[in-house]
Amino acid sequence: MSKSLIIAEKPSVAQDIVRALTPVSGKFEKAADHFENEQYVVTSAVGHLVEIKAPEEYDVKRGKWSFANLPVVPPHFDLAPIDKAKARLQAVVKLVKRKDVTSLINACDAGREGELIFRLIVQYAGTAKAPINKPIQRLWLQSMTPQAIRDGFDKLRSDQQMMGLADAARSRSEADWLVGINGTRAMTAFNSRDGGFFLTTVGRVQTPTLSIVVEREEKIRKHVARDYWEIKAGFGAAAGDYEGKWFDPKYKKDDPAGGGALADIPVSDRRPDRLWNEAEARAIADAVRGQPGVVTEEAKPSTQSSPGLYDLTTLQREANSRFGFSAKTTLGLAQALYEKHKVLTYPRTDSRYLPEDYVPVVKQTFEMIATEDLPGPLQALAQHAKKGLKEGYVKPLKRVFDNTKVSDHFAIIPTLQAPKALTEAEAKLYDMVVKRFLAVFYPAAEYMVTTRITKVKTAAGPEHAFQTNGKVLVNPGWLAVYGKEAQDEDANLVAVQPGETVSNEGVNVVALRTKPPARYTEATLLSAMEGAGKMIDDDELREAMAEKGLGTPATRAQTIEGLILEKYMLREGRELVPTAKAFQLMTLLRGLGVEDLTKPELTGNWEFQLAEMEQGKLSREQFMKAIADMAERIVKKAKEYDRDTIPGDYATLKTPCPNCGGVVKENYRRFTCTGASGDSEGCGFSITKIPGGRSFELAEVEQFLADKKIGPLEGFRSKAGWPFTAELKLAFDDETKNWKLEFDFGEDAKAAEEGEAVDFSDQEPLGSCPKCQGKVYEHGSNYVCEHAVSAPVTCDFKTGKVILTQPVAREQVHKLLTTGKTDLLENFVSNKTRRKFKAFLAYDKKEGKVSFEFEPRAAKPPAKKAAAKA
Repeated sequence: MSKSLIIAEKPSVAQDIVRALTPVSGKFEKAADHFENEQYVVTSAVGHLVEIKAPEEYDVKRGKWSFANLPVVPPHFDLAPIDKAKARLQAVVKLVKRKDVTSLINACDAGREGELIFRLIVQYAGTAKAPINKPIQRLWLQSMTPQAIRDGFDKLRSDQQMMGLADAARSRSEADWLVGINGTRAMTAFNSRDGGFFLTTVGRVQTPTLSIVVEREEKIRKHVARDYWEIKAGFGAAAGDYEGKWFDPKYKKDDPAGGGALADIPVSDRRPDRLWNEAEARAIADAVRGQPGVVTEEAKPSTQSSPGLYDLTTLQREANSRFGFSAKTTLGLAQALYEKHKVLTYPRTDSRYLPEDYVPVVKQTFEMIATEDLPGPLQALAQHAKKGLKEGYVKPLKRVFDNTKVSDHFAIIPTLQAPKALTEAEAKLYDMVVKRFLAVFYPAAEYMVTTRITKVKTAAGPEHAFQTNGKVLVNPGWLAVYGKEAQDEDANLVAVQPGETVSNEGVNVVALRTKPPARYTEATLLSAMEGAGKMIDDDELREAMAEKGLGTPATRAQTIEGLILEKYMLREGRELVPTAKAFQLMTLLRGLGVEDLTKPELTGNWEFQLAEMEQGKLSREQFMKAIADMAERIVKKAKEYDRDTIPGDYATLKTPCPNCGGVVKENYRRFTCTGASGDSEGCGFSITKIPGGRSFELAEVEQFLADKKIGPLEGFRSKAGWPFTAELKLAFDDETKNWKLEFDFGEDAKAAEEGEAVDFSDQEPLGSCPKCQGKVYEHGSNYVCEHAVSAPVTCDFKTGKVILTQPVAREQVHKLLTTGKTDLLENFVSNKTRRKFKAFLAYDKKEGKVSFEFEPRAAKPPAKKAAAKA
């Protein structure tokens, strides 16, 4: 008997389909990798099982990092199994080829990626000479209720209907490959021309994301701090005292003069309560000092609805802000709650809405939360679920249930499964999701917002205004889910009578300075990636990218981690700081005239064209021809350009030339002496900016020229691409009569090279090596594993005696080796900002090295009931 093979994207969806079809097609028997009855065989992928690759004849094994083998534009793509999914792929392919399977149903997620996963599996199952020709239909689901699944099977779409989406899916995947491979290899070849290996990765999502961070850092560096003054006054009313802040009622932000302020003040720094002249501020303070004021007040009711349900990006953003979780950590926790504990719905979603037929499911979930014995702090949520059920809060609200806002997946919500044995971090994330889920159905919070203006007349005649704002929570509504109660915000704003005259109890002039924009954190960078389409000027491209942003919710964390792994960014506490390598890439792409690789317009343009392809208005051939042309143009530009003429915003070093005392300036490749005046050929002193494939940070090169040594530094790469750690030194060359840069690998490397055994007999070992369990000793400028310094070298564990100017004592290394981390050390100095910071040193098993671990941020104290401040 012939059967239809249903291929879902995930095992959980396959199980949902089986449960929905059982009443109408009969009971399914469960096998190791599929379910089967008389009519259907149901199986699933686990996301992508295969990936595209260049055909063997185009897959360069040697010399791929040279211009000689670029561009790479194969006429077609082959497929390769993803290593970790090989067993699953073989099982699915076996089912596709079964003789009794006469048709295929694509039940992968309703979107471009789901279409691609299915198409590549079917392509891989066949061959060029014998492709799979079984009829294909498409199950298109936006809701996973049993009835919605059965309705979907009643309305299966034809293969022809899906060809536009299939073409767009393939084209986007192949375009990413072409731009990424050619861009990365061309920029790496360009930067490695002088020898060594300087891996320079480029990508459609990665590079514009990095550009966002670099552009913010450029604004920070160029920020000119300006002094300004605020005036605060204390007033005494019959009911008590309050504070007001001076402001200019005539202020307009877009006024060329800034509301009477200096015309050169950036709009971003202007405020109605700022004065840019100290004399003017003190004159106002002197004029109003001791003068009574007359009060006018306006109180307005205000409401605030709960934020929408979580999609992955919003969840990552808030978990980073609240708990300091990285985007990668949050995704991992959400995946565990979905896959292992089965207490959350699928987390890799970009929707914040639920299907319109999910109202009954939501009510059941409220009942689960209300009745199950949830662990620990989660028990407090039961009362809110009970109240929601009792008051009938769960209704078909359009701001929650909207089929048009559900794409491949719906919002992240709790399932009907009660949680058991969650870790502390998992419980925090689950608590966030459940609170948001409950809160979104609760009524809006109600406030009374008060704006109080105190006008003070002066003896000379001019009147000055002081503003006080108050906000009182009248009805907590959804905020009750978060523990808020009525009257808990600014409830002590003292009452005044209409037109009351108040005494002036004192005036204070406060001197302040403008601050540069804040650096990106993972939370704010995720927001910027999600909203990257707003940065695009072109209306059509902005519209095409409105729902997409840079990357997808599932890949944004991976993009950020990739930028950190490739040393384009560093984590400093919660801040993401771009490195010299990042600035160098932006300089290169701008200088080569391939700046489109740095802008979100590239994604916007692709999304516009792929949408046209889905609608049959643009052929796949046309799109791919344009992508091939783009890849060839990138390579051509890199081949033709002379490195010494790359324009850029280059630095002049503060440290003088070690040879002649002249001015050292930066260009694209090197730091070079330009003589005493800074505009001549100089004495010939010059060092590379990227020794061993690692970019110098400006602070590092300043220190290097001053001390003639630096390190040990990590992140160098050999010509073969292997990472290594080394010190750098300036050595005087008698032949050239100038200083030159050299690597200094220390005593340990010399001993290993010469095959000598290092004698540690006079030392007590500090502990066992976390890599190979050998003994760790003090040696030269490091603490090293005994197997890292004696031939044959079988281990590479080493950590410095001094790290970022912080001496690391023997007892701290002993503690690191025995417990996994040191005490909190307080005198590290950032190479980037030269600011001190404190951290633990901890051994990172995944990275195989000692790294920083920062203190968790202290919980915020509960808000005090205090008088409102301006």
